Amino acid sequence: QVYLMESGGGSVQPGGSLTLSCRDSGNASLKSAMGWFRQGTAKEREGVALRTGNGELFYEDSVKGRFIISLDNANNTLALQMNGLKPEDPALYYCAAYRLTATLPRLSPLNYKYWGQGTQVSVSS
Repeated sequence: QVYLMESGGGSVQPGGSLTLSCRDSGNASLKSAMGWFRQGTAKEREGVALRTGNGELFYEDSVKGRFIISLDNANNTLALQMNGLKPEDPALYYCAAYRLTATLPRLSPLNYKYWGQGTQVSVSS
């Protein structure tokens, strides 16, 4: 059984930074793709960043150059460093693991089996 728990959310001013963490209790990070997704108010859930099982990194266009996804293998923790936060970034951010199929896009939320409960990110001045 895989249990994912996110932490690190909060409120920052525009241009600020936050680092989210996702603790993986089931070692999914050692075997499969893991990623970060977000869902803003009245918006659909969308993929933000992904690390494949062999270490390839993928980002949604709006976060390229600002967000960095990384994996701490020793602690089974997936991180998302978010820099230059913008007013369009606030959302509930989720960690997900275990890509189900290669026929769906890598960053499709439909493509992941295990999910955490989410951590809230707010950006306001």
